[in-house]
This record gives sequence, structure tokens and C-alpha cells, in this order.
Amino acid sequence: MGHGGESRPVQAYDGELGAAVARAQEGDEAAFAVAYRLVQPGLLGYVRGLVGDDAEDVTSDAWLEIARDLGRFQGDGAGFRGWTATIARHRALDHLRRQRVRPRPSALEQDVLDLPGPQSTYDQAMEALSTEQALALVGGLPRDQAEAVLLRVVVGLDGPAAARVLGKRPGAVRTAAYRGLKRLAEQVGAEGVTDEGPRTLGEST
Repeated sequence: MGHGGESRPVQAYDGELGAAVARAQEGDEAAFAVAYRLVQPGLLGYVRGLVGDDAEDVTSDAWLEIARDLGRFQGDGAGFRGWTATIARHRALDHLRRQRVRPRPSALEQDVLDLPGPQSTYDQAMEALSTEQALALVGGLPRDQAEAVLLRVVVGLDGPAAARVLGKRPGAVRTAAYRGLKRLAEQVGAEGVTDEGPRTLGEST
């Protein structure tokens, strides 16, 4: 299912994204389309992890709000990724409240998973998880862990940015992401991911 571009980290596009957002704020519709194209795959993946099959509708609603409030946004490409994730998250949580349902767990495909072995650190494990693997796995996690992993892997936010989206301290989000990864590693029998322990999770702020 890889689309060829899967391997390049989303952060690689942040310079291009920041430039497109700045032009879009001046009314350039083509630039808005560029920003949409860069952000939409990760945003849709994040929302799918929260609401399942209704992700397309919820994400469309989020984009209407993003377009409407674009003039209020201040920041760079990475900042825009976080801002759009925050809007999408509010839409998704509203949707779940209306549904009164938990996000549906997705089946775990044991054999498609290939998390790195004993030498790997937390960050390498985050890098190595493809979007598709992350989505296949997070359905079985508690929501705080699932969201932390989705924001890091699928949306491509760094720890502090993910923490802002979730309204938590970076340490709490790092811990949630670590626990989520640890549980995923146990599910796929790659205990090596967990050997390093949380002390590898230090991030310079």
C-alpha cells in the first residue's frame, strides 16, 4: 500500500508548507491548495485514528474551519501542522460526543509489522513506524496513547507541538507515546523497542 512518498518524513516539507501558508493568507488560492495537499494525508490519518470511517467527513469540516480562520494563524510550517491538528481534533471529539461511541479498534495485522530490533531507540521506532502501521495499531491503545503516537508519527509533530495540541505537558505526552509504542512492540513481539527505557526520551526544548 506504500505510495512511494511514504518514507520521506512529513517534516521535510515544512519549509514549502510555511511558504504556501503565507501566500494563502494573502489570498492565493493555489497556495492554499498546496498547503492542503501537504497537510491532508497526515490530518486524515490522525482523524481516522480517532473516529474511524467518518474521518473524511470530519476532516472536511475541519478544513472549512481552517480556511475560515486562516487569517488568524501565525507561525511556520510546523506550526500550521499543529494548528490544523488542533482544529481537526476538536471536530473529531465533537463528533465522538455526538456518537457517544469509543473509537473502533482496528484488527492488528501481525505480519505486516516490522518494528526495529533491540538496538533501536524510541525515536528510531517512531521514525520506522509507517503511517499505515501506526493506523493499524493504534486502535487497540488507550486514547491518550493512541493520540500521542498518531500526532508524532502520522501528523509528524515533535513532542512539544503534540503536547500543545493535546493541552498537556510535553513530558506527559512523551510518556503516553512511549507507553503506546511499548505496548505496540509487545503486540508485535519486538520487545527490543522497550529495552532502552524512558531515559532515551529526553528532548531538548
